[in-house]
Amino acid sequence: MKELVVLSGKGGTGKTSIVGSFAALAKSKVLVDCDVDAADLHLILKPTEQQKEEFWSGQVAFVDREACTECGLCQEVCRFKAINDFTIDPVSCEGCGFCYHICPVQAITMKEQMAGHWFISKTRYGPLVHARLGIAQENSGKLIAMVRQKAKEIAQEQKLDYTIADGPPGIGCPVISSLSGANLALLVTEPTLSGMHDLERIISVCRHFGVPPLVCINKNDLNEENSRQIESYCLNQGIEVISKIPFDNAVTEAIVHALPVVEYSQNRVTNEIEKMWQNIVASLKGDKYAHL
Repeated sequence: MKELVVLSGKGGTGKTSIVGSFAALAKSKVLVDCDVDAADLHLILKPTEQQKEEFWSGQVAFVDREACTECGLCQEVCRFKAINDFTIDPVSCEGCGFCYHICPVQAITMKEQMAGHWFISKTRYGPLVHARLGIAQENSGKLIAMVRQKAKEIAQEQKLDYTIADGPPGIGCPVISSLSGANLALLVTEPTLSGMHDLERIISVCRHFGVPPLVCINKNDLNEENSRQIESYCLNQGIEVISKIPFDNAVTEAIVHALPVVEYSQNRVTNEIEKMWQNIVASLKGDKYAHL
């Protein structure tokens, strides 16, 4: 079983649209949405929920008002200003536990909190594992690791060939949790200054964790000079630009109709995505880019 993660150094590059098309093209796979803070792959795949589980993580402080002597020490030392009138605001509380340790009458306890849910769903393209982190909750990296593990278990049980993960944007903890241990990373960028800058950052993250990257330039004909700069940079870094997808309004129309673009229309975009998936499959089977 091979694991592909699709990433971008920034949001809005078309990453989820590409994963949705891969879902329609790939034959033996589990789909994973690792963007647990703002999951949207389900909007294209239209899943039917089969299993829903709670995700418990992190701690929040609670005050026992009967035991509390209202000495005010906890309010004084809380750097997050989460304690007012000897009541703790669970949204502001960071779960550091300082108030718990300094309370002279042990009136404060730390309790684990329900931080979100994860799901196993059925789609017409195959199984989908996804999650939703609660508002202002922490440990998105831990939830992503759980989602990835469940997807691997499904792939092993059903003897599927691939897991295809739609990763979160950026380079932070959620990206690291999505990337580490994967066989290949597809980095979707666009020919803008921010796209070029953030591509360099996400390539550095891939290199740090030893995951070989491939690059896709989406909407490459919007600024051909920037596209050439991206190609030149990747060439100097020993990274292949595996696909250059032209701009086409059909992609936006497919999103409006909640369909993968490869199912919505047959055009240059569809042909390019189909060719890109074939090349990715060849890369995963032969570990062609393992030396990068």
